[in-house]
Amino acid sequence: MVSVAWRLFEDEIARWGEAGRTVDFWWRDDDACRPHAALRRLIALADRAQVPLALAVIPADALPEAFESLAPVVTLLQHGVDHRNRALANEKKTEFSAHEPLQGALARLAHGRARLESVAPGRSLAVLVPPWNRISMPELIAELGGAGYRGLSTFGPRVAAQSSAGLALANTHVDVIDWRGTRGFVGEDAALEQATRHLVARRTGLADLAEATGWLTHHAVHDEPVWAFLARLLERTCNQPTVRWRSAADLFYDHLPE
Repeated sequence: MVSVAWRLFEDEIARWGEAGRTVDFWWRDDDACRPHAALRRLIALADRAQVPLALAVIPADALPEAFESLAPVVTLLQHGVDHRNRALANEKKTEFSAHEPLQGALARLAHGRARLESVAPGRSLAVLVPPWNRISMPELIAELGGAGYRGLSTFGPRVAAQSSAGLALANTHVDVIDWRGTRGFVGEDAALEQATRHLVARRTGLADLAEATGWLTHHAVHDEPVWAFLARLLERTCNQPTVRWRSAADLFYDHLPE
């Protein structure tokens, strides 16, 4: 039996089709670093469905054996440097706190990029995914383009397709983990409602129509209900002519000048 949340989600996708539009999704999974049965399961799930998967990798903790023989559908992004909380008492959790000197943060990032490239040569994009989806120093964001980055990804509807410094912006909008409660699956209804809400906002002009709706996962904390939901989501969307799963390279590189 199809739940109300599934029906509303699929009805919204149908509205896009009736308008001659394609629903773009993308998939980002955070905190990859070490060989893990859950990481292998995640990659296998994406590979079977032939859905692009962007792994946000913590450079300081990354081990080469975790990224050997990656499926072609997998791309790596830089998940900060060490995922250590540097927030002051009055800040929300962030690796990039307002009190850190700008040049120190840029140096750490450069070291992280080099580390990620050494762990998985040729598999990563110059895209920063800040831990906790947050950077508390606007001046660092302004310098990322000059430091060689092409894109930035956080959580929530973007305000523009590019930052003022020319970075491509593509965020996630559906978090399948209930971080403030059980720290397990948020539930099918809640996950689908997040997705439907963003699709409606895009279609009605309350959010950027061109921003792909991003699904955010954290393989290391998935329980079985999360795995079951992801399998069902891919099964129900991959064969829909109205739905297109986009790769990170499409989102962050295709529309930027070389």
